[in-house]
Order: sequence, then structure tokens, then C-alpha cells
Amino acid sequence: MCAEKTETNEYKDTLNLPRTDFPMRAGLPKREPEWLARWGEMDVYGKLREKAKAETRPPFTLHDGPPYANGHLHIGHALNKILKDMVVRSQQMMGRDARYIPGWDCHGLPIEWKIEEKYREKGQDKDAVDVVEFRQECRDFASGWVDIQREEFKRLGITGNWADPYLTMNFHAERVIAEEFQKFLMTGTLYQGSKPVMWSPVEQTALAEAEVEYHDKESFTIWVKFAVATVGDLEGAKVVIWTTTPWTIPSNKAVVFGADYSYGLYEITGTPAESWVTVGERFLVADKLASDVFTKARLDEGMWTRVRDVTADELSGLSLKHPLAGADGADGEWDDLRDFRAADFVTDEEGTGFVHCAPSHGMEEFELYRDLGAHPDGGSWLEKVITYNVMDDGTFREDLPFFGGKRILREKAKKGNWEGDANAAIMSKLAEVGGLLARGKIKHSYPHSWRSKAPVIYRNTPQWFAAVDKAVGDGQDTYGTTIRERALRSIDELVAWTPQKGRNRLYSMIEARPDWVLSRQRAWGVPLTCFVKAGAKPTDEDYLLRDEAVNARILQAFEEEGADAWYKPGAKARFLGNEYDPEDWIQVMDILDVWFDSGSTHAFTLRDREDGSEDGLADLYLEGTDQHRGWFHSSMLQGCGTIGRAPYRGVLTHGFTLDEKGMKMSKSIGNTVAPEKVVQQYGADILRLWVAQSDYTVDLRIGDEILKGVADSYRRLRNTVRFMLGSLADYDPAKAVAAEDMPELERLILHKLAVLDGVVRDGYAKYDFQGVFRAVFEFATLDLSSFYFDIRKDALYCDGDSPRRLAALTVLDALYARLTTWLAPILTFTMEEVWLERNGADTSVHLEDFPDTPAAWRDDALAARAETVRSVRRVVTGALEAERTAKVIGSSLEAAPTVYLSAELAAVITNPETFADLCITSQITLVEGAAPEGAFALDDVAGVGVVFAKSEGQKCQRCWKILPDVGTHSHAGVCGRCDAALSGG
Repeated sequence: MCAEKTETNEYKDTLNLPRTDFPMRAGLPKREPEWLARWGEMDVYGKLREKAKAETRPPFTLHDGPPYANGHLHIGHALNKILKDMVVRSQQMMGRDARYIPGWDCHGLPIEWKIEEKYREKGQDKDAVDVVEFRQECRDFASGWVDIQREEFKRLGITGNWADPYLTMNFHAERVIAEEFQKFLMTGTLYQGSKPVMWSPVEQTALAEAEVEYHDKESFTIWVKFAVATVGDLEGAKVVIWTTTPWTIPSNKAVVFGADYSYGLYEITGTPAESWVTVGERFLVADKLASDVFTKARLDEGMWTRVRDVTADELSGLSLKHPLAGADGADGEWDDLRDFRAADFVTDEEGTGFVHCAPSHGMEEFELYRDLGAHPDGGSWLEKVITYNVMDDGTFREDLPFFGGKRILREKAKKGNWEGDANAAIMSKLAEVGGLLARGKIKHSYPHSWRSKAPVIYRNTPQWFAAVDKAVGDGQDTYGTTIRERALRSIDELVAWTPQKGRNRLYSMIEARPDWVLSRQRAWGVPLTCFVKAGAKPTDEDYLLRDEAVNARILQAFEEEGADAWYKPGAKARFLGNEYDPEDWIQVMDILDVWFDSGSTHAFTLRDREDGSEDGLADLYLEGTDQHRGWFHSSMLQGCGTIGRAPYRGVLTHGFTLDEKGMKMSKSIGNTVAPEKVVQQYGADILRLWVAQSDYTVDLRIGDEILKGVADSYRRLRNTVRFMLGSLADYDPAKAVAAEDMPELERLILHKLAVLDGVVRDGYAKYDFQGVFRAVFEFATLDLSSFYFDIRKDALYCDGDSPRRLAALTVLDALYARLTTWLAPILTFTMEEVWLERNGADTSVHLEDFPDTPAAWRDDALAARAETVRSVRRVVTGALEAERTAKVIGSSLEAAPTVYLSAELAAVITNPETFADLCITSQITLVEGAAPEGAFALDDVAGVGVVFAKSEGQKCQRCWKILPDVGTHSHAGVCGRCDAALSGG
């Protein structure tokens, strides 16, 4: 090996030492913005589109799931966009026309809230502001954050059509969203229904499942007595129910039981000092749960006794009294007898075996009474059991006895507690009238709004739905006639899932989901552009106006003015035209669920834009795992309702970001990692490398120590690249050596490149960025830096224009071309820096494709032989390390070991000079035969023994090898190889 520090060596200037301006220290935070500006000036993205038009390149479209235009980016945004960028860049460099149009979700409650907060601070009433003016303020707010986030995304090195992103609030987008909604209207899948939906009292709007997240919540639990009203020996006995929602008791209309469970009549024989039960009281409970129920009432084992069985037939003949029936001041509110029947959803796993029913606040109860059909007294069962006790803001109606105006939730949380005064008031009144058996608290998973973080409730309200099990009737029945059928078949027949478990998650959600709640009771969004007939019922055939001419007028106005046209004075008459009397029709003022907006983006982005998709479909949707119930889900439903199938061919999901300890990030805990700070400290390429090194299919951890480890990997890779650049400074392509004329070591590296080429392309095709980077990194650090470069430094530094050195330079050039492009999708900035070190200023690595790698480079027989040679080399280096540890030698060039080889190995390793180069020794002797006793050996390498000896001769003043011929040539103090180099040989 040659020395790099040769200050005392008179031959220093004759060495081919590396020459490069590529710095050891990257300085990424400072230099990355310069490259960004350069790419912008060059219009790299535009040049790639021009290149695609000039060539025949198959298209690849990654459709961007729109982030919300509200606030600075968090680390989850960075993870998502970097993954997308790696997909787009790698697909482009593998020969595709990879298009990427960034997008933003601009409508919805979070933005509306921000404007309302501004009003509240000024003491302004939002309802007093003109709705069009209010919507313009929302639009301006969203526009401002789009500009901010756009620059933050670009700073991460994300490529795309940033000059013309898609926005859900653009006029054309709003027109198309309305048009897509009208398809549901015209095909009959749209209907208005009144059923319990998840309702946010804080936000005063319905929520979809995708807008809900589940957190632990402490709730009151109560055991309530419903007295038997039927004459007989059970009269006066109390059916006990258990609920975690005391606020639903005023809306109770029935109690249900399980037909297959064992029930008993129990009598109280004793009570503790303070109790809500009395001796002689009798209760009906499920036998399996009786002990637990009475224990909750603080009754010991001997304080109750089982009287007899109570059969399902006996139960079905009973009627019950509401516990507040007849209470002073109740004004007869609860005097009607409660229905009592069997139901399939009752269990005997917890509670009492009886379930109280408030069909206005529970879907199972609602469906039970809906399916019962007509009521014996006229009308329907559902009409008899629906209540309207809870208002939009979660307060009880003012005229509800005892509880009018009471709040289920506070308007604002107090130290994280949203509990209002309704539950306490109800429990107090139940205790007062003797209707309470016991109470307690339970911690359980409970739905919360993902925006306000407040708990939600189930509340019966009139809403607009898309029916998922009704035949769509649009003739697009290749994958089914209903939205659900089309979605399930799309999942299995049309979509590739990465990872595969994403398929199972979405399939189970679609399989079990109810009809899609489309309506929201807010102002900032695209309205439900439809009209209903005044005085008609939702079940009437002519309830909804279905007129193509009306629809066309609406769409034309939206294209020119945006959705604000719906709210302008005279809008109803304008859209209805001369064919209809405005007095006969009611204009629907609800807005669409924002998930319908984002679910429609395929239509106005992929279908309508010139740079969209040729068939209106995306090759890939890529988001976090939460989007199985979000964007993946809504896009699937929307697509199946309008184009008869999923709008995507592939779905990739990634996990969430956690701190270094695996904890969820939280501003209150102070463990968040801001992308901006990482970029300022390390540079965007370090953040990108963190993504590439991580398994994105699970949750990813990030923090200072993890980023330091990533930065260390980056430095090692940078050093490898720097060595290549320095060695290639005087490379002359005209002197390139053909692969078949190279030494075996060079041909081995070319073989490994050929194998790695397949790994890289296959990995990028499968979106396995971790696998790609690991393979390239291990090759660069283990096969190159620690092996090939270490061995070939001597020839590169000290040889003249020898075939060996020229072959090595040819290989380095091949390595450079591939490593630089292979890593460009990951280390976007650094590989541009590497590229510009050897190419013109008007070029960019991001305009290149992965170079083709000749199949002839692959030589499996050579690779197998090389593995044998490397195992023998490992024995030699082990022997030398032992001598170095014993301070017998300092450098391996001081060694001239004798290597004893079995006949099999001796047939493979035949050239002592070549093997000496591989072992980085000055000399080596090969002997076929058994090694003498005491020779160095390794247990896992059979047939090899090494006897150490020092090199004989003098130290060459140019290459530092110790050889017998040093000093015998025309140039003083050098070996024959160096003498030839000095003589121009």
C-alpha cells in the first residue's frame, strides 16, 4: 500500500494521488438551497417532461394525497413526501415518464375554525358575516398556507409540478367535485335519511369514521332500574341495565335482552349502611352477571338470593316503566311504557344482560326499530322511538324536564376534561327517584374528533348519504352493481398493496361499513348541489330534483365563479331557471364531507389535466396507515360510485413517526421533531437518508441519537464517493479497458455491479428503499472502501499507465456512473454535487436514467472462485493482525508470509504476486501442502495455514513496499515497478 503522507519522500510529486474539490464536510444546510435554486432555474422537472415527449416512455403517475393547508409541516409530512419523491425519481430514472402533481386539501372545519377564532377575538358574530365574505377569508387563509408549505416541501428536495399544483378550492376543482356529487344524485345512490351519526357537539357537525380517532376516556357508568309494569308476580321487579352514557337515559325508549341467555329473579335480603337498594327489592339480571352486578351495588354474598328462573318467553311479555316516569315536575315526559324485546346485539360478557335502547343515539338500536316496520298503533316503530332531545351544540332541549340546557360536553376542555354537567344531573335525579342501583367509572377507548380532539356522540340528525348497497345503475358493472361490490372486487382484482396487509385492513372496513355520510353542517366547502321538493318526504319519488339542465347551469357557474356561486343572492332562481318555481324547491345548504373532496381529486387532476394520467387512473396512492379509513377509503368509494372501480392501481402505506423511545410525538410532552430543525442542523439529505434507512411499513423512530447514526452512515458513504472522484481526476475514457481484458479483481467488481444493478432496479420497483440503500451502502463500504479501494490504492497511486491501473480507473468510472444515479432518488442533493464534479454546469444527475449494465459483466463462476480467495485472504489478514497486535510489525507491507494451501485451494490461488496485492503485503509465498505445526489458521477456513515472515529487502521510497530489488534500478531507492513508472512506462 502506498502512503498518502509523503512529505519526506522526494518522489511525492510523481504519485497519482487523489485530486478533487469534493469536500470531506458536506455543509448541506448551507449548500442545499443553492442546488434548489439551480434546479428551479434549469426547470429540471419541465425538462424531464420534454424528454418524455421526445422519447417513448411509459407513464407513471403517483397521485398526491392532499395535505391540509393549515400550519407548518411536521415530521410525518416529511416522511410522506420524501417517500413519494423517492418513488417518482426512481421510476423516472428507470425509464418511465414519472409525473407528480402536488396537491392540497383546502376546504373544511380546521380552516373555518381559524377564521371563527379571529372573529371571536374581535367580538364578532360569525353568523352576522356574509357567507361569501366568510368563505373568501377561508380561501385566503388556505392560500397563504399553501405557499408556506410549498416552500417547506421544496426544501426537502421534493420534485414535482410546484408551479401548478392542484387545490381542492380552485374553481375547476370545485366544479368537478360538484359534478361528481351530481353523479350520485342522478344514479339514485344519494338519499336523505335520519339516523344516528357521529356528531361533534364542539364543532356542531356530523363526522365520518375517517374524521374520528380513538383515545382512552374516563366515563361514568351507571346501573339503572326499570320497573316491570305488567301485572303478575314480576310486577314491581326491576330490570337492571348498565350504560357508559348516562346522558342517553332521558332518550330511552326500550330495553332489550338476549333470547338465548339464562336470566333469574333475585331478591335483596340485606343491605349495607348506605345503599340505593332496600331489603325485599327484586331484580332481573342475567345469571352469569348477577354476582358482579350486586357487588357493584356494594352487596355482600349473603345480601341477595336467587328466587327463580325467568324464561325468554316470560320476559317477552313484559312492559317496563322509565325510572323517571311519574317524577314530580316531569310533566309526563317519560310516562309511556318502554318496549321490551329480544335483540341479537345483547351479550352476557359485561353489564347486566339487558341493554337500554335510545335509538336516536345508537346505531344497533336504530336499526332494530327501523327493521320492525309498521307500529300496531299506526306509523312506524322508528317514528315512535326517535327523540330529538339533544341539540347541535350537545345541550338538551330547553323544555326537557330537569335537564333542559344541560351540556353533555363543555364548550372548551378544562385541563383536558370535556365532561359537561348533563351526566351529573341525570345521575343525581336517578338517585333521587330511586332509579339508580350503582354507579362507577370506566376507562375505555372512545371516539374523538381528530380536529378538535373532543369526544363525539351518536346523534340522530337528518343527513345526506350515499347508499353503498344500492345498484348504481350507471352501466359500469364490470366489477359489480353496487359501490360495496365494486370496491371489494377492486381491492382484490385491481390493486397491488404494499405492504400486503393493507389489503386486509381496507377490505374489512369496506365489507362492514355503513352508508357514506356526505353532508356537513358548515360553510367552507363545496355544497351539496341539489334541491328538494317543498313539503315532500325523503321517501317520495319526486323528493329530489334530477335535471341535467339545472346541473349544467350549476357547473358552468362553478367553473367561472367557484362554489361561492351557490351562496350568492338569487342563486336558487338562477340555477332552477324558467322551468321551475323557486317557491316549490328548497336549496340544500349543507357542504360535502371534505373526504368527498379529496376522494374526487382523481377526476380533476388525473382525468382533466394534460399532465395527469392517460387513463385517469393513478399507478400509486401513497399515504400513512390511517388513510385506510381516510383517503384510500373515500377515493375507493367515490371512484366506485362514478367510474365503477378504484381510481388507483397500487397503494403503499407507511407507519407513523415516533420519538426515539417509541412514544407518540406530542407538543405537550415536548418530544416532537420538526423537519425544519433537522434540515437546519443536518441538511435535508440526512432526513431523506433516515427515511431510506427505515422500515416504513411499521412505525418509525426519530431523534437526535438516531439522526447522529444516520449522519455517520452518510459520512462513510461520502468518503467512498470522494475517493472515487479523486482517483478519476486524470481518467481518460479513450484509455478504457474492455471488461474481458481486465484482471480478475476488476472483473469481480463488475460482476458485483451487475448483480447489484438487478437488486437496485427490483428494489425500486417494489418501493423497497431500505433494501436498495442497504445493498448499495454495504457494497460501497464493504466491497469497495474496505476491500477493492484498499487493495487498488497501490496501483492507482503508484502505477504508471499500466493495464492494471487503467482497468481500475475504468471500473471506477463504471462505479461512479451507477452509484451516483442509483443513489440520486435518495440523496438528491449530494448526488447532484457528485455529478457536477465530473460533468458540465448545465447538466443534472436528475436528468439521467440508470445506466444499462452489460449482462456479460456477470460471471458467477468468477464470483464463486473469488469467495474462496477472500476466505483464504481472511486467514492471512488474521495472521498479520496477530503480529501487528504483538507489535512485530506496524504495516502489512512489512510482511512476507508463507501460505500453505490444500490441493483444492492451490488450484484456485496460483499467482503469488496477485495474491500479495490482495493481501496488501510486499511479498507472499504459496505452498501446496499441509501447514507446519504452529501455523496460524482459522477454524472456519479449512486447508489454509499461514507462517509469518518479514519482508526481505529495502523499503521502496515511492510505494513503501519492501522488496529485494529496491535500489537496483536507474532511479534511486525504488522498486522495479516504480522505476518503470518514473521512466514513463
